[in-house]
Amino acid sequence: MSAEASASPRVVPRSPARALLGALVVPLLAVVTALLAGAAVIALAGLDPLLAYLGLWEGALGSPRALSETLIWATPFIFTGLGVALAFRAGLFNVGAEGQLAVGAVLAAWLGYALPGLAGGPLPAVLHLPLVLLGGALGGAVWGAIPGWLKARTGAHEVINTIMLNYVALLGVGYLLNGPLRDPSPLNVIARTPEIALGARLPRLTGDLRLHAGLLLALVAVAVVWWLLARTTLGFEIRAVGANPNAARYAGMRVGRTFVVAMGLSGLLAGLAGAVDVAGLHYRHELGFSVGYGFDAITVALLGRVHPLGVVPAALLLGALRNGATRMQFLAGVPADLVTVLEGLILLFVSADVLVRRLYRLRGAGPPLVLTRGWQ
Repeated sequence: MSAEASASPRVVPRSPARALLGALVVPLLAVVTALLAGAAVIALAGLDPLLAYLGLWEGALGSPRALSETLIWATPFIFTGLGVALAFRAGLFNVGAEGQLAVGAVLAAWLGYALPGLAGGPLPAVLHLPLVLLGGALGGAVWGAIPGWLKARTGAHEVINTIMLNYVALLGVGYLLNGPLRDPSPLNVIARTPEIALGARLPRLTGDLRLHAGLLLALVAVAVVWWLLARTTLGFEIRAVGANPNAARYAGMRVGRTFVVAMGLSGLLAGLAGAVDVAGLHYRHELGFSVGYGFDAITVALLGRVHPLGVVPAALLLGALRNGATRMQFLAGVPADLVTVLEGLILLFVSADVLVRRLYRLRGAGPPLVLTRGWQ
């Protein structure tokens, strides 16, 4: 053996457990850093950070009812976070989940209350509920595929298109709720649809709590997206285009088609989030319905390292923050808006993961997070 060969360094492959641990270190430290920064803000306001975080914990996880409400918050975060993460894997930045969710929700609500009249009578739940969920998913998919098609055909950047389509969707849905789809009941004084039929509703998982079967559908969606990305040819093409679209095109992949499919699937998941909230929780659609699920989905996707399995704990964290905010305000006098500050800090530290690595002097904690390849 030559001296050069004997002096060459050995490459030791990382075990799956170590690779997973390395991928989790930066997001966990980002959350911890954001909580510490939030505690400093609370202290500067003259309030008790420990009491505030105790209230946050009690409100989010301190009782079966609190846990149920946290899971209810987390369910649409899982769907929308999955959609944004899937688009990221294709090198696309989907900022339009809010509009896609609104389109899916209003279509699901319309199918939920109008189909029995069109069919001449009540539909069985085994038929009506799937149609409601499928309609919402298809509505979101079509709305998501539009910016994908524009990027593929004209090169128009998806960030601009999805932002503009958010306005079109939200204002269009507002018109429908104030006009053609408005609940005609004389007791109704707000812009909302009639209630959906009983056969279009998702079952509750527990008798006295509001937690519904949409959570199980969200977990199924996580498994399906993971399988799609890791085990299918389409998933390989999505990941290849996201890594290097020019190389993927040179290899014979249809990059434009992949853009359309990835954005369509991303919108499908966001539309399904709206349909599940209609069918499982609100039983109608009304203005102010989503409270920013589509925008917070970006935080969920980034915190989950744009991985389907990472989206679940990220969605649970945001659900806990949202659900625990009221108890925190009641117990410690800290405004519930602090949760928005925490979300912003978490997003800052997760997206600027180089800052976290330097702050804690991390080495070997997984590769830096790369989202898109520029404004190509």
